Amino acid sequence: QVQLVESGGGLVQPGGSLRLSCAASGPTFSRSAMGWFRQAPGKEREFVAVISRYGASIKYVDSVKGRFTISRDNAKSTVYLQMNRLKFEDTADYYCAASDLGAWPPSRYNYWGQGTQVTVSS
Repeated sequence: QVQLVESGGGLVQPGGSLRLSCAASGPTFSRSAMGWFRQAPGKEREFVAVISRYGASIKYVDSVKGRFTISRDNAKSTVYLQMNRLKFEDTADYYCAASDLGAWPPSRYNYWGQGTQVTVSS
C-alpha cells in the first residue's frame, strides 16, 4: 500500500516562495506518476502539476505556469513542488497524489496524502 506524507506548507507573504515535499513509501514509487493538487475553501479540488515516472513528461495548470516547478527524486522516493512568486489565490490545502495508471488525465490519481496548508497573506 502506498503512503504519501506532505510537508513544507506554511504562511508566506505575496511574492514569496515555498517548497513542498512529499515522501512516499514502498519500492513502487519509481513506477508511479506523481502529482500535486490543491483545494481552496469553498472550491473543488484542482490539478496543479503532474510528472511522469521518469520525469520526462510534466504538465501544469495554466495559473501556475512559470511560477511553480514539480520535480522528483526516485532514489529518495520524494516529489517536490517549488512555488515562487506566490499569490493570494494560491492559498489552499495542497495534496500529493500518485497514479499507477499513467500521468494523465488527473482522474487517474488514486493514492492521496493528508495535505499541507499553504497560506499566502500580507
